[in-house]
Amino acid sequence: MRTRLHGLLTAAVTAALLTMASGTEAAAVEWRPRPGMVYLSDMPKDGTTWYGAPAARGWNNLTACFGFWPEGQAPEVNVWSREVATSETAAGVQNTVVFETEAEAITFAARARQAYADCPRSYEGPNNIVTAYDYGTVDVEEGAAILGMREEALWDSRIYHNYLFGVGRDGDTVTLIEWQSNWSAPPVDYFKNTTVKNVVNRLY
Repeated sequence: MRTRLHGLLTAAVTAALLTMASGTEAAAVEWRPRPGMVYLSDMPKDGTTWYGAPAARGWNNLTACFGFWPEGQAPEVNVWSREVATSETAAGVQNTVVFETEAEAITFAARARQAYADCPRSYEGPNNIVTAYDYGTVDVEEGAAILGMREEALWDSRIYHNYLFGVGRDGDTVTLIEWQSNWSAPPVDYFKNTTVKNVVNRLY
């Protein structure tokens, strides 16, 4: 299931990542205190228990549509991630980046949101139907956008994958939170009002 979570990095997002990485490395900033990260209890309930290692420094490549940091370009400071999963039905990941300025964070959040909105183009093909969803925003800190995607196999309607994406910002900090499952329907309300709101509020 987790192999389904790897996506392609858009050109616009690549530019944002490279700009942020070079600026951070050039400044040689020390690690700041880690922002608060997702709790297992924040994740949508689907009848099973969530598991996950503690948050760690660095970017987690397990992302549905946002893709990979270009090799050698990941900043060395002020990036944290946490990966969580159930035994077999769902998975999730959070990535949080603290920028040098709020302006950089605003730009990065906008481009991350666009990357999620464009994600279905990477999954479209003759054997599946991919539908994108815009679930609006959550009124928390400087705001959070909620998007989603459904991928369904044409040759077997029982096979589908649901995705939910949240992009939130608190000042100079941006967090991306993702959920994916190939069994249950997307728990949009819970994801918006519990997962994303808790995660963004917990940053600081």
